[in-house]
Amino acid sequence: MSTVSAIGENRLVQLLTEKLAQREDVVKGVGDDCAVVLPAPRGWLQLLKTDCVVEGVHFLREHAPEQVGWKAMARAVSDIASMAGEPQHALVTLVLPPDTEVIWVERLYEGLQRCANLFDVALVGGETSSGSQLVISVSLAGRVKTTRCARRDGAREGDAIMVTGRLGGSQAGHHLTFIPRLTEAEWLAENARIHAMMDISDGLAKDLPRMAAASGVEFVIEEHAIPAHVGCTREQAWSDGEDYELLIAVPLRAARRLESSWSRKFPETPLTSIGRFVPVGHGVKPSFPGQGWDHFEKA
Repeated sequence: MSTVSAIGENRLVQLLTEKLAQREDVVKGVGDDCAVVLPAPRGWLQLLKTDCVVEGVHFLREHAPEQVGWKAMARAVSDIASMAGEPQHALVTLVLPPDTEVIWVERLYEGLQRCANLFDVALVGGETSSGSQLVISVSLAGRVKTTRCARRDGAREGDAIMVTGRLGGSQAGHHLTFIPRLTEAEWLAENARIHAMMDISDGLAKDLPRMAAASGVEFVIEEHAIPAHVGCTREQAWSDGEDYELLIAVPLRAARRLESSWSRKFPETPLTSIGRFVPVGHGVKPSFPGQGWDHFEKA
């Protein structure tokens, strides 16, 4: 098997980028010092996101490289979705140990490109480097209509707390196969009064308090209502992380009506009300011991 050190950087980049698809708003993609793209038109805001997956932290070498590539791109797409946006252009940086097999990297790029194609993202450039640990970094630009930009800091006292899909199960492989809720977020932006929205990447236990803190409120959770994947406990659904579902704050009086219209549009994906936001000083700490994922928490 050929390694990346055997074929060199130029040949590796050629292999990875020669079949990339492009969008109409890409003036110049791979092959120059910078990619050149058309700016967002009037009435739109630009969204910028960067994310990375690191061997030994987000994936293992024995995982299928196509799934690792999918995850690397899908994580960034999920964040664009959480702002009710549209992903557009991606830059991919690879840090590869010199003994990495070329076929592994090619399969990684197949996964990256498969996710990019599904969500109409153009891979327009990036960087390669050698290093002791395998890292895939994706920088993603997108856009969102000025009137629809969803942020995490808009939750209000009395709002219903809602989540899409089911939570927990990242250790069973869900973190490598999830589909970002881009279509669902677009529908929500058009059909619901969203006060706040974010994606659940570090676990509900970590991300719900982040939304509450950003919004200046606290929360009360109905623990029995948290939707868990089959085989997962409510505690795992609370704290596992890497769910990539949407966490939403909407007016309480609109929640039941929203659940009904959602179920007609997305019959196989639940939208569940799990509690409400309350004034500071009135929150109730859940009984679950899990605290979600923290990259820098001591073991």
